[in-house]
Amino acid sequence: EDSRMADELYNKVRILCWVMTGPNNLEKKARHVKSTWSRHCNVVVFMSSVEDPDFPTVGLGTKEGRDQLYWKTIRAFQYAYEHHVHEVDWFLKADDDTYVIVDNLRWVLANHAPEEPIYFGRRFKPYTKQGYMSGGAGYVLSKEALRRFVEGFKNKLCTHTTSVEDLAMGQCMEKVGVLAGDSRDTVHRETFHPFVPEQHLTAKFPKSFWYWSYCYYPISEA
Repeated sequence: EDSRMADELYNKVRILCWVMTGPNNLEKKARHVKSTWSRHCNVVVFMSSVEDPDFPTVGLGTKEGRDQLYWKTIRAFQYAYEHHVHEVDWFLKADDDTYVIVDNLRWVLANHAPEEPIYFGRRFKPYTKQGYMSGGAGYVLSKEALRRFVEGFKNKLCTHTTSVEDLAMGQCMEKVGVLAGDSRDTVHRETFHPFVPEQHLTAKFPKSFWYWSYCYYPISEA
């Protein structure tokens, strides 16, 4: 297989992937992420509530549970900025049950500069003017978006408003002037997906399902 383009993009579009996990998920979920797709990232960091030097994970000093998701996200992005901002151009947040084809992500990002205040993901539309990115599908911040996010918490423009991580993230992004980008491909197909593949490929969502009213762009069903 000719990997020249992938190799070129690896050096041109440098991505830090941080994976949200917890002590109970390291063997069940995170180890599979570690041994598969995350190896294609330029830098990989597993973020947990407590440090595990053997896996390894970074300990964020939070508790575990859904109500802690935004605290973990805030502290994880702050850690990424403090320790890795000069090594990479883009910062991907993923869960330990997310699967990412990193080469395809680089292809999406290659048309944008890390100096742009922009972030990408599966764009939902309620509760914010420009929408926000689904947490389950993962989302990626440019270096400038991350800088603004970190500064936003320093100057109190952003605060921990809700434990609903993806919405709170979107509200902060809007406040600090980070654009919610369009991550669809050239024929308007979505590239970030919040459900497992078979649901997107074969399921028919009832019109009463929340997904219809949340998606920013028209849903294309199989």
